[in-house]
Amino acid sequence: MIIDTHMHEKTYSSDSFLSLEDIVKKSKSMGLDGVCITDHESNEIKDFAHQVSKQSGFLILVGAEVLTHEGDITVFGLDDLPKEKIHAQQLIDLTLKAGGVAISAHPFRHNNRGMGKFIKNVQGLSGIEAFNGSTFPHHNLYAYGLSSELSIPALGASDAHTIDAIGKYATLIPGNSRDEKDFIEAVKSGRVSPVVYSNNKYESLDINQMLYNKPIYKEAI
Repeated sequence: MIIDTHMHEKTYSSDSFLSLEDIVKKSKSMGLDGVCITDHESNEIKDFAHQVSKQSGFLILVGAEVLTHEGDITVFGLDDLPKEKIHAQQLIDLTLKAGGVAISAHPFRHNNRGMGKFIKNVQGLSGIEAFNGSTFPHHNLYAYGLSSELSIPALGASDAHTIDAIGKYATLIPGNSRDEKDFIEAVKSGRVSPVVYSNNKYESLDINQMLYNKPIYKEAI
């Protein structure tokens, strides 16, 4: 499955212009199999998102993007979000205790909301969002390099707040995720990989070829 694992809906993310209806329509047209709504410090859209998912026949999963003292982390499986800003390790520990997964979002983004190299100081991250559609390419490459160095799975996501940003990057997920629990288990397996939307289809990113100035992409299987 190909899932865009990070985007924002306008009801609970004030900086987003997207409705769930917009997201479903655009995502389907691009060939996505599902999306994750990760609003800022909120998972309140969950019930409505699941209702829309059932009605549309399109997978909508819900997590949250939480700003810690060290940077943004997307979490899945953590129903009771912190009421105030906490440290990254505290959020990771809470998420793991709840049976969920924590993913470092856009680690090297220029707005200082990424964890950057502080990732080396925490334990328990299930993934690093190496390719973020709202982040400069060279910052994405820094993130990919760190995920490789630390042997932490790399994911891709659009971080969309507008219609044209949806699905720029996404993540290839093993198996057939039907809900958040399936998605969490898939991420925990480590068998996830970033993909990019190119020439009207999703293709797997081949970083080794990129670094040696050869063709960047090969088609995802």
